[in-house]
Amino acid sequence: MNEQELEQYLYEHIPLSLMMQVSAVAVKSDSILLRAPLEPNINHTHTVFGGSAASVAILSAWSLVYMYMKNAGLDCSIVIQRNTMAYKKPISGSFKARSEFKQPEFLALFIKTFLRHGKARVSVKAVLEYEGTSAGAFEGDFVVTKLD
Repeated sequence: MNEQELEQYLYEHIPLSLMMQVSAVAVKSDSILLRAPLEPNINHTHTVFGGSAASVAILSAWSLVYMYMKNAGLDCSIVIQRNTMAYKKPISGSFKARSEFKQPEFLALFIKTFLRHGKARVSVKAVLEYEGTSAGAFEGDFVVTKLD
């Protein structure tokens, strides 16, 4: 799946991504980079609304898990179990969220657990990027379950 295909999937299955004008910039096996403009995500101080920033970070992280499972040929349901978001500075323009697995060395165990028990948990981190610097940090746990 390339950037355009991921973007279309998000628009069709997570309509908020379309309303926020999220675009897929880079889709790799170990990271996902999404971008969003200021205008549909603006708040009363003319910066990015915190909920929008968190949503783009979550979308990036969720997309990484989705792509990983899809590339492994495993159909599943993916839900976020918990997350934390830290905001480092205001974002006054277009911004990006880059996600990576928090502990990539445990991905084989993650898949083994999924195949054995029908569900598994994986941790993902994401960085909000604005004007070439870090504007925020996300960490979250996602649970994948086999489809019935």
